[in-house]
Amino acid sequence: QVELVESGGELVQTGGSLRLSCVVSGNTDVINAMAWYRQAPEKERELIAAITKAGNRNYVDSVKGRFTISGDNALNTVFLQMNSLKPADTAVYYCVAEDFDGYDYWGHGTQVTVSS
Repeated sequence: QVELVESGGELVQTGGSLRLSCVVSGNTDVINAMAWYRQAPEKERELIAAITKAGNRNYVDSVKGRFTISGDNALNTVFLQMNSLKPADTAVYYCVAEDFDGYDYWGHGTQVTVSS
């Protein structure tokens, strides 16, 4: 079993920055990759950033150049540095761990609100 706890979400003004954290506990040896998803009101959940144990990173176009995903070597702690925030970034942000069988474990989410 793997458990994830996100933190760092809060209200911020347009142009501001936030760093989200995700702490992973449990059977972390099974984790192959970590990702951040977000879900805005009345929109579908979307994958915005991912990182593998090999260090490969991917981002959705809307956050490229503004968000950075990082983590320790074991991916027991993962961060999402968010800069130049926009109202369109307002959403609940979820941390997700993928194991080697492709199964996903989800955190409960942290709210990010960007005021205009």
